[in-house]
Amino acid sequence: MTTSSDSRNVQRVGFLLVRNFALMSYAAATEPLRAANLLAARPLYQVFPLAQGGGTVTSSSGVSIDCADLESDGETCHTLFVCAGGEPTDWADTSAAHTALRRLSRLGIRIGGISSGAFVLAAAGLLDNNDFTIHWEHAPALKEAFPHLNPRHARFVLDGAIATCGGGVAPLDMMHAMIAERLGTDFARRVSDWYLHAAVAEPTAPQRGSVAERFGTNHPALLAVLEKMETAIERPLGRTAMARLAGVSPRHLDRLFKEHRGAGFLDTYREIRLRHARRLLQQSPLSIAEIAYATGFSSPAHFSNAFKDLFSETPGSLRRRRGA
Repeated sequence: MTTSSDSRNVQRVGFLLVRNFALMSYAAATEPLRAANLLAARPLYQVFPLAQGGGTVTSSSGVSIDCADLESDGETCHTLFVCAGGEPTDWADTSAAHTALRRLSRLGIRIGGISSGAFVLAAAGLLDNNDFTIHWEHAPALKEAFPHLNPRHARFVLDGAIATCGGGVAPLDMMHAMIAERLGTDFARRVSDWYLHAAVAEPTAPQRGSVAERFGTNHPALLAVLEKMETAIERPLGRTAMARLAGVSPRHLDRLFKEHRGAGFLDTYREIRLRHARRLLQQSPLSIAEIAYATGFSSPAHFSNAFKDLFSETPGSLRRRRGA
């Protein structure tokens, strides 16, 4: 039986679900709260799925969840997370929620973003003076849409009244930290052990595998160049500058690429830029010309030809296909 004292100690945690939200991220955020209740043998947390206007919201995997109304039930929450998936058209549907999120933030409710939920918070103007993170796949689109914002490359960030994480299984790590914040590290450890979550990651742990893992090489000079390639997208550096960075000659750098990558310096660099461009085509509202210049191509025509050579379709056809 729940006493009045118990009910006063229950934290209501809301999850504003955006169409096609990632079910894994939602489960990784809500299940630790359920486990905390079980292990404490009393209610500590109450999970509230919310939607703008209420109703049913369907995840990217087709699972539907009945939601309460953000406007009427959001004020009862201690913390409210925006749980979003990976399509900009879905994020655009959240514009009606921006006013509500700002109002709830002013009321002192902690606001969070899971996976691409930080994009919704940015659009609502809630991240201008806060540290935050977002799923690595959505970071380029966010930085193009909001150039004054700079998400951290971290699994999760707790910055006062704002809590964000990169999605996937990262909410397990974030919830461990938030439960520890309230109930102590020993109890949080018991919750994590309940899910065999033995290796709880630090907030600053990377979201992706290392450069060595992604490119399949451990050569230090090559790793230095590949890492720089991933950050110098709009203004690509030449072979000589990259060789100087790695402390080798340009000819030796060419040999390293052929030996360890099976592809030349220019081909590798072009592919990295084109894959970045494809993410922008899928997630950002930038025009094809703007994306061409943002990824270091001298003209939209040059960009289109290179894109078609790698992906067997033009940037325009990708945009039309995604729109359809």
